[in-house]
Amino acid sequence: MGAAQCLVAKEFLLPSKAKTMIFGYLVDQKSYPGEKVLYLVSYAAPTRSNGFVFTIFLKEHDGQQSFSVTNNASFVLSRKDPEGVTFIGEPLGGIWTQEHLVSAIKQIEKLPRFTVSTQSLIIASPIKGCEAYTDPFHRH
Repeated sequence: MGAAQCLVAKEFLLPSKAKTMIFGYLVDQKSYPGEKVLYLVSYAAPTRSNGFVFTIFLKEHDGQQSFSVTNNASFVLSRKDPEGVTFIGEPLGGIWTQEHLVSAIKQIEKLPRFTVSTQSLIIASPIKGCEAYTDPFHRH
C-alpha cells in the first residue's frame, strides 16, 4: 500500500473517479544483487489487459520502508507481440530493463490481484521515504 501511495504522491498514478484500483506485484531480489525491487502493476480496468508497470527499489531505514521509483511504462497485453507485452512508448533503461519489465508483467499475470480503495491512496501529508527519478535535484 505504501508503494501505491508513493506513486500517487509523485503523481505517477492520478486518483480517478473509480472507487477502487486494481494492482498486481512481484518482489525481485535476484536481478539487482543486494537490492530488493518491487514491480507494481496498476491495471487500467478490471479486464486487466493494459495498465502501467513501475519499478520501485525498496529500502529499510530504522524499521521504516522507503520507496524509490526508478521506472514506469504503459503497456498492453498483446497476443500479436512475441513477448506478449507491447509498451506504449519505450521504458527507460534500454533492452535489459525492458526484458525485466516484460518478465515481471508475465509473472504478475499469474499471481492474485488486489483491489485498493482510491480514497486510501490519497494522503494529506507527504509520504516519508518516497522518491522518484522525476524529483528535482536539491543541493544543500
